[in-house]
Amino acid sequence: MIHVIATIEVKPEAFAEYLDIFRANIPTVFAEDGCIRYELTVDDPDGAQLNITPRDGVATVVEAWESIEALTAHLQAPHMKQYKQDTKDLVICTKVNILKPA
Repeated sequence: MIHVIATIEVKPEAFAEYLDIFRANIPTVFAEDGCIRYELTVDDPDGAQLNITPRDGVATVVEAWESIEALTAHLQAPHMKQYKQDTKDLVICTKVNILKPA
């Protein structure tokens, strides 16, 4: 199994639109072979109580895949190409970490 943490910085004025597009794609991703977890998260404002400043306009995707091959197929899937096309003018930058159990 592999894990993916994708951090997506979105133009603040486009954040709600971005979240709507992302959420619409979630069921299709879950239907892919090898998808174990695919969760859209945002910073919790309660983190400020722990002196952690929430980031505005940042979405973090927490994923788990059965294999690197399953992740590769996911990234090449037509619905992911469409997602990238639909969000290209909304996203400032994306950082992806691919992790394996230690």
